[in-house]
Amino acid sequence: MALGMKMTSPDQMPAMEMPGSKDRPLLTLGPILFNWAAERWRDFYFRIADEAPVDVVYVGEVVCAKRQPFIAPMLPDVIARLQQSGKTVVLSTLALSMTRREIDQMREIANNGEFLVEANDIAALSLLAGRDHIVGPSINSYNEGTIAVLQKKGAIRIALPAELSGNAIRQLAAAGVPLEIQVFGRAPLAISARCYHARAENLHKDGCRFVCERDLDGLAVETLDGASFLAVNGLQTLSHGCLNLASHVADLRSAGVRHFRLSPHDVDMVAVAGLYRDLLDGRAEPQQLADTLPKIPDGAAFIDGFYRGINGAAVARA
Repeated sequence: MALGMKMTSPDQMPAMEMPGSKDRPLLTLGPILFNWAAERWRDFYFRIADEAPVDVVYVGEVVCAKRQPFIAPMLPDVIARLQQSGKTVVLSTLALSMTRREIDQMREIANNGEFLVEANDIAALSLLAGRDHIVGPSINSYNEGTIAVLQKKGAIRIALPAELSGNAIRQLAAAGVPLEIQVFGRAPLAISARCYHARAENLHKDGCRFVCERDLDGLAVETLDGASFLAVNGLQTLSHGCLNLASHVADLRSAGVRHFRLSPHDVDMVAVAGLYRDLLDGRAEPQQLADTLPKIPDGAAFIDGFYRGINGAAVARA
């Protein structure tokens, strides 16, 4: 990911959150997790810049380093377009770095000097120590002790893993560091050095032919009994169901959560953002979102089991 060029001019917004009431809930858009064609990737962000009522946008490759060269040429234009629309840009790192080159790319992102960085790998946390940064959901921020250490090292916000329950989130919110919770999209569950997509096509990871680009929302996985189970995305394992925590937003806000994350899918994300913005601003009820939210393909149901402390795949209640 080439970051050597200067991507902003002095009169553009710096890498900080937009001013406003500290109590105003902020809507964020996580990084695209899937292998979309570079032009689709760019055009998605252009539309988000022009039309989506989100406050913070994360950009960067999180899952597979082999995808980075395709989006790198588009990155400066995407960032400029997002900034021109008044959105805060955050750079996201890989969730798993396995080579010297990948570590060097991570170091370049960490040292960019212009943007906040979301660390999704322990190595990134080391590189960012002592500087303001965001801890991504790939880091296991599960308890108050971990939160305290991360905050001491410079974390100004922590995006919690999707599998935490509402009770756990409320306890961690009491630690005082701002939290970010994913409220829409397939939940990222694990990442591996092995490429599941390549293996599904009897290919080796190094000769994968980028088969993951065929599945814009991930490849659905079934149990031997034919039940929907998970989804795979290259090296990444995701939930099959799509998180929809609309009915829990009020509870999260009362706990002090201010940042609510949407994870991009190949659906009308401008519509998704508009619905959640209306919910956060009190212009819509959770039931309206349940009735009108765009659904991702593969028969993926809306789920909220993790939040309720039960089976994560449990269908969400309106």
